[in-house]
Amino acid sequence: MTTMTEMNAFIKNRAKELEAETIRIRKYLYEYPELSSEEDETVKFLKDTIKELGLEVEEVPGSTGFTVLFDTGKPGKTLGIRTDIDALPIEENPQNLAGPRKYFSKNPGVMHACGHDGHMAIVLSTMKILTEMKHNLSGEVYFIFEEGEEIASGIEAMVQHLDNRGIDAIYGNHLTAFMDSGSVCVDAGPRMAGGKLVNFTVHGKSGHGSRPDLSINPIFAAANILTGLTNAWANQIDVTKTVTLGLTQIHGGEIDNIIPDKVNIRGSLRFFDVEEGRKALDIVKKIAEFTAQAHNCTVEFGENLEIGGDPVINDEKLAELAISGNEEMMPGSVIHDVIWYATETFSEYRTIAPTLFALIGVRNEGYGSGAEHHNNQFDIDENALINGVLATSKFAVDFLTK
Repeated sequence: MTTMTEMNAFIKNRAKELEAETIRIRKYLYEYPELSSEEDETVKFLKDTIKELGLEVEEVPGSTGFTVLFDTGKPGKTLGIRTDIDALPIEENPQNLAGPRKYFSKNPGVMHACGHDGHMAIVLSTMKILTEMKHNLSGEVYFIFEEGEEIASGIEAMVQHLDNRGIDAIYGNHLTAFMDSGSVCVDAGPRMAGGKLVNFTVHGKSGHGSRPDLSINPIFAAANILTGLTNAWANQIDVTKTVTLGLTQIHGGEIDNIIPDKVNIRGSLRFFDVEEGRKALDIVKKIAEFTAQAHNCTVEFGENLEIGGDPVINDEKLAELAISGNEEMMPGSVIHDVIWYATETFSEYRTIAPTLFALIGVRNEGYGSGAEHHNNQFDIDENALINGVLATSKFAVDFLTK
């Protein structure tokens, strides 16, 4: 292979030849999902597969995650290619949106309901293609296997591990349930939202339900806090900078005739503008504190308040490279202006190098995929995995050679 045309043909042919193997790997990983920071068997499977390619694994201190360095032996740029590896504590629904699902989790109560099984399969096949193209490439590739993405338990250790490695760019994929199979979005700018956790407790004074005047009822304070937040979102959040407030839990009281001494409220904020996200969190704090005071209550903010990530933002030059590359490999596949309000730890890699996060469509109504992520009916069209392999391999080759 000497020309880009020849390299493109090689990538297409090998991705097709490896398609059954890519699907087989995804099937195994789907059937044996493991929770965040407990991915021991997953890691063993990944490492065994990688060693067959003659590559060495580098452990990440304080993490079940690891990296693999592929060195072409020739000077050039350094690219990171990342996958997440954990699953979710969800009891799988044996049905997808069209009928019985093809594969079933063999670990009760644990499910790959976000596509990480597919991400791993894509990266392993990409690794194989790139190692076979070694003599046509220059530079290095760090393959990044990040543990605990769902709870952000592995990202800090991974970023520390990769810092000062001279990485020039980091690429990742996310299989996307609301995009049709065969579609890819790699636009520049914010693609996934930043997020902050909301967690606070309103404290009052417990008492008998027959004499509310002798207690301090945190339920009314909590209810008024929720009303106040609704009004604030309509009147204080910049209408050009959307911030979503997703309150998901409210807990208080256990017995009909006893006023509780506390109520806990939890949820999350999602945003694409960092400053507006910080402003929104300040609004939550202010309304919670002052509304509680008006009801003679106090507020205690949870330790995990503010935990979350920034938006995932694609670098403009990397996006241009990916758009042209995907059109070469999969004409007509590229779609535009897709944004996703979920939050991803991939955003943290921007502290190391410019990043590119590709959204790969997996919705196929005939097959039954398209249920939202983190849903017990979530499934992927495995025929879309080859699109991820093509997109990743092509981007890597273009980045290292152009």
